[in-house]
Order: sequence, then C-alpha cells, then structure tokens
Amino acid sequence: MLDGEVSVVAAGRARVAPAHPTPRPPRWATRYRLHAVVSDMTCALLSGVAAVLLRFGEVTPYVAPYVVLSCALPPVWAAMICLDRGYEPRLIGVGSEEFRRIAQCGFILIAAVAITAYVTKADLARGYVVVALPLMTVLTLLARYGLRRRLHGRRRRGEDCMRRVVAVGHHAGIAELITRFRRERYHGMEIVAACLPAESSGEIEEIPVLGDFTDVPLVVQQMGADTVAVLACPELDGTALRRLAWRLERTRTDLVVAPALMEVAGPRTTIRPVAGLPLLHVEHPELAGARQLLKTAFDRLVAGVALILLAPLMLAIAIAVRASSPGPVLFRQTRIGKDGVEFTILKFRTMRNDAEARRVELVNEGHGLLFKIRQDPRVTRMGVRLRRHSLDELPQLINVLRGHMSLVGPRPPLPEEVARYRDDVRRRLVVRPGMTGLWQVNGRSDLSWEESVRLDLRYIENWSLMLDLQILWKTWSAVAGGAGAY
Repeated sequence: MLDGEVSVVAAGRARVAPAHPTPRPPRWATRYRLHAVVSDMTCALLSGVAAVLLRFGEVTPYVAPYVVLSCALPPVWAAMICLDRGYEPRLIGVGSEEFRRIAQCGFILIAAVAITAYVTKADLARGYVVVALPLMTVLTLLARYGLRRRLHGRRRRGEDCMRRVVAVGHHAGIAELITRFRRERYHGMEIVAACLPAESSGEIEEIPVLGDFTDVPLVVQQMGADTVAVLACPELDGTALRRLAWRLERTRTDLVVAPALMEVAGPRTTIRPVAGLPLLHVEHPELAGARQLLKTAFDRLVAGVALILLAPLMLAIAIAVRASSPGPVLFRQTRIGKDGVEFTILKFRTMRNDAEARRVELVNEGHGLLFKIRQDPRVTRMGVRLRRHSLDELPQLINVLRGHMSLVGPRPPLPEEVARYRDDVRRRLVVRPGMTGLWQVNGRSDLSWEESVRLDLRYIENWSLMLDLQILWKTWSAVAGGAGAY
C-alpha cells in the first residue's frame, strides 16, 4: 500500500479510497518547462546579439536602440510561446505539435513586426529583423529538439520522467497498450493500474487491476496518476465518457481516448459536426495520384544523389567484401514488390556462398514468417559489421533508382512469405517496399512477425511525405546504434 492509502472491501472485491488530493504536475515536468523557458529566452538573446553584430559590426549611439530591443526580445518571445500554449505538459517529449507552435510563433512575430513597421513607418533596420527573428526561431527549434532527445535518453535509462497512467478498457486492449508503452519508453507513458468493465481483480502483464469503470477517479488518486487512457469499448459510450471527464476534471487529470481506428493518424481524420454531433471523418489513404508521383520523384532524386555521394564508400565496401571471403560482391535475391511483381533486390554479400543451402539446417527463433536468427553461423565477419549499421543495404539505392523500391516503405518480402500471407497482410503489397520504414526505426529484427506487419500496415494507412522525412531522419540514429541488427 502507498502511504496514506485506504483499502475498503465492498461487494466482494477491493475498493480504493482517495489517498492523494488534487495532483500537482510531477517535478520532472516542472523542471522540463523551466529549462524550456530558459532555453527559449537564451536563444532569443543570442539571436538579438548576433543580429546586432552582423548588421552593424560595432557599437555606436545608433545601435543603442537595437541593443535595448535585443534585451527585450527574450521575455517577449517567451510570452508569445506561453500565449500559444507552447509550454503545456501534454506537448512534452512526443509529437510535432511542440515544434509547430514554435514555428507558428516565429512566423506571427515576423509578420507582426513587418506590419507594425509598415503602418507606423518606423525606421527599423531590415537586416536586423531578417537575421534576429528567423535565427531565433531556428535556434529555439534546435534547442527544444535537444531537450527532447535528452528527455528520451533519461526515459530509456529508466529514470523517473514518466506519466503515470491508469488504463481503462478490456483485458486484451490493455495488455497490448502495456506492451507498446514498455517497448517505446521514450513516449513517457507508464501504466500503473488498470480498470476493467466487470468486477475483477488480479493483474494484466504485472499491472494490478484495481476496480471497474466506476472506480477510475479513486484509482487515479490512490496511484497518484496524472493521466487516464480510455480504450475503445462499448461500455463507455458518449454519456459515460462525458461523466468520467467531469469527475477527472476536479483533479485536473488528463484524459486521453484511443478511438477504435487506433492505426489511423491525425492527418486522415477530421471532426465534422453534423446535426450537432461531432462525427469523425476518415479519409481513404492516397495510394495513387499526384502525391505518389511526388514521392517517386523524391525517391529517385535522393537515390541518385546518394549513389554519387556514397560511391567511394560503396567501392571500399565492395573491395572489403571480396577480400574477406570467396564469392561475389553483390547478393541478388528475388523479392516481391508492388502489386505482387517480382524483382531482384541487391545487397552487399554478408554470408558465405553456401548460405542458402544451409538455411534448412537452421531453426527460426519464433519470428513467424520471418527467417531471422541471432549469431547466424552463415554470416561472415565482414557481414556482421555491415549488417550492424545496415551498410549491406546501400546497393538497394539502385533498386530505388529503377523504381522497384522506395526509400521508405514496408519490408520487401520473399516469395515464400507472400505465398503464406493472409488477406489483410497482402495489403503490404499495394505500395513499393522500402529500404527503411517504421519497422527499421522501431526495433528492426527484434520485432515479432505480428509487430512488423502492424507497423507496415500503419505506414500504408498513414503515408505522407512528411512521415517519410521523419522516418528517414530517425533511421540515422537507428542504424548508428545498431540495435536489432543481425
């Protein structure tokens, strides 16, 4: 029991009584916001000083007003971000909303200064404004990104920087949510208790079940939670969910609701009020048309430039592969691409020549249709190094240039894998396979078959060029760390 916790037995099961009054924001969140404010103001001051030095070069009486303006810039910048709710705890550590609000504040400030100077005909040095305000926005974005990376690192190390969550729903959904949160700790969600629809007790994945849906506020207070996550379930209809929100409002506990379409991202969903009802409109994924033409052009342009820039590295790898073991430099294998069309994938050879013959001797370690094993005896020493950082996959840039693959997409499957696909899994074949994807940045070969399929389908359902850019950005850290590569 926690300190001050009271346990009451009613109706044959354990009920909990409030152990905490209105919860305060956790200390780590308060410190993070303080660091964010200091960081934002520092970036504003540095930008103002840089603009003065770059525009004027020396301190003269004419420069004095701009020195004063540079000193006033930090509090003005912090106030703008605060008014735009850029310091809200719910934005900490996850999602692009934090960065979007910073960029929005920068744009508004630039527009406001330009309009004010035009209307008042103020004699304002344009060079100062052009340097100070855009630089301030960029530096703030970079600083916020650094704070987020630091927070993610602390969460991965198991430090106490997590939101305490009470999960509400059915057993299977809560178990899946627990698994996801534990695997991706950088999101900062830690489930500390669960509430099921029926009167029950026990545990779900070592998380205690402390009551039913009527006990949620009491469980929140007992566990010192700051968030309630409600999963889709018929028992919690609109009326019940509204009443729960009212009860949680008294303690300012955050309420997050997972819709039934959990794999559909925000860009495809919009709220459409119809007859006074907020209806969730879900757009179909755009798998053809102008956006896909843009994706193809982007893929081939980046692949062509990358082949030119990486040519010396690829030549060095080719020489090392040839010298390390007998056999060809490139490994060619038939894979299945878009719409089930076969193509030949290219990789640097990382195995011995008899690798395919010895495959039948090895046992799959439980990855479903995927054949991936740790410490594969067929892999050469050079192959281990190449696989660790995915350097063996660089020749796939040629596949991208030919149009067989994309930079980002589902994992390219083998023909024998496709032959065993269920109908829903076949949806992976409606787009080109990718050199990298959500599977690459979320565990690589450590993922189970089911998790790999889920991530591929999520990518297809929520594709956008911005998502591709985000995945490409995250791929650098994934391959540099080498986690899940074998």
